[in-house]
Amino acid sequence: MRLLALDTATSAITVAAHDGTTVLAARSVEDARHYTEHLAPTIEAVLGDAGWSPRALSDIVVGTGPGPFTGLRVGIVTALTLGHATGARVHGVCSLDALARAAREAHPQETEVLVATDARRREVYWARYRDGERVEGPGVARAAELPDALRALPTVGRGPLLYPDALAHPLTAPGRPLLDVDAAALARVAVDGIRAGSPMPTTPLYLRRPDAQEPGAPKPATSPTPVRRSDVLEPSKDTP
Repeated sequence: MRLLALDTATSAITVAAHDGTTVLAARSVEDARHYTEHLAPTIEAVLGDAGWSPRALSDIVVGTGPGPFTGLRVGIVTALTLGHATGARVHGVCSLDALARAAREAHPQETEVLVATDARRREVYWARYRDGERVEGPGVARAAELPDALRALPTVGRGPLLYPDALAHPLTAPGRPLLDVDAAALARVAVDGIRAGSPMPTTPLYLRRPDAQEPGAPKPATSPTPVRRSDVLEPSKDTP
């Protein structure tokens, strides 16, 4: 297996190469505004680090969110285009599952965790995991409006950093916070799913409409109100 994993659902543009046994190379760039500029060079660098050509790929996995409209579109379109060009099979994995996998690997003693990533608009994308398996979500909500039982869980993602009063139990990995998706963890989730024969659609998990909307159909023109003769002021006789 020669699998390329990529994700653009969080603040990290992240790419990894996995040979079915281990991660051979991985790189991430933190920049939530320039997905297009960073993704292709990062893919090229990771393939170079792994010593692979694009046509050597057997599989491509892409994070399907939830995440911002632009980020998901860039990642998924790139994965599908690369798959079409190389003949590699393309799979999708919920991006929150990758963060949960990283948390599970760093803290196997934690039976339940909450993943909460930045959804902007003062909201978080969230999902609940038990023993590494998603049992609730994904959803989107204000952090303070999540049920108390969820907010009491150890939490990974940018949620605790952004809303420390509502999500007061951040979970970190040794030496680094677990804020964004790591493509290495995404690759490990994908390898397990491929071997298990699990369905892995590439349908994006937007959860809500994008900020930019196409304009609606124009309203039908209304006929002007007819002007009655009595509404028109007659000129004064003194007017020259």
